[in-house]
Amino acid sequence: MANKCILAMVKPHLTERVVNSAKKAGATGATIIPASGTGAGEAKTFFGLSLDIRTELVLFLVSESIVEPVLSAIKEAGRFSEPGTGIAMVLPVEQTAGMESQMSRNKA
Repeated sequence: MANKCILAMVKPHLTERVVNSAKKAGATGATIIPASGTGAGEAKTFFGLSLDIRTELVLFLVSESIVEPVLSAIKEAGRFSEPGTGIAMVLPVEQTAGMESQMSRNKA
């Protein structure tokens, strides 16, 4: 079965909620990486320093069959319909290693 990587840029105060919602939808885990960035709505500045540009990059490796429910859960939990809260995308995964334990959990 093919795997996909769901990559979500999430505001730090919403990360736990996003991960928990994705797990309820079938994801078995996540990797969280602290990050920063800018978007269409630039961050406010104070004496030339940008404020509130922190984000967290959350990666989920999921089987293709559960991409839609997991992505939907991420979108809702991350409040992506509100401006400046985050975005998510799905990337193809060519090969994996170390997924044997995750695959056996999904079968159980």
